[in-house]
Amino acid sequence: MRSVMTSLLFAVSAAAFAAPAMAQDAPSGLRVGVIGGLDIVRPGSTEDSDVAGDDQSTEGFLYGVDAGYDLALGGVVVGIEGEWSDSTGKTKTDRSDPNFFGYGKVAPGRDLYVGARVGFAAGPDTLIYAKGGYTNARLNVVASNGDIDRKERFQLDGWRIGAGVEHAIGSRSYAKIEYRYSNYTEADFRFRDGDTTDRFEVDTDRHQIVAGVGFRF
Repeated sequence: MRSVMTSLLFAVSAAAFAAPAMAQDAPSGLRVGVIGGLDIVRPGSTEDSDVAGDDQSTEGFLYGVDAGYDLALGGVVVGIEGEWSDSTGKTKTDRSDPNFFGYGKVAPGRDLYVGARVGFAAGPDTLIYAKGGYTNARLNVVASNGDIDRKERFQLDGWRIGAGVEHAIGSRSYAKIEYRYSNYTEADFRFRDGDTTDRFEVDTDRHQIVAGVGFRF
């Protein structure tokens, strides 16, 4: 998956630099939108035991909102963006081993992202882009009865890269689809009483395929 993503990002970047500066008018200005799609959280490569059935992942529906500001420089677009999302996924195992999935029984909570993107106008109404930035996510503890405890949780910090296609569907509206890969490298655990553990290293991957619609001002 990482090699595919690297190749895709390289192709997007190469095409952006190869595109004539004034080939097409590119979108610009403030934008807001909603997103939804597939969300998968799983152990990173350093946590993969390579034993069949020993790795655990969560799969669910991602939903959220995003906003950004784009600046058109001829046929190239550079911009900043932010996102809030949540997920319906949770682990399905009843094992209490704290090393299972690296966290025990958890459910993805809110995920915050801030970053930048760069793209180029591939046609009168189409933008192809790459993106990257910082992400902060939560994994909420799932109690033995299946309830999610949002007061006891892991908080993860990491980075995200991605690529996508945006297409205008009106004079001010647009639709998009993108793939994003996130890797979380540090975490802490926050107890119900407010106490927090020291930061510790983790290796947790997140794969997302999302679609969205938005409006430009």
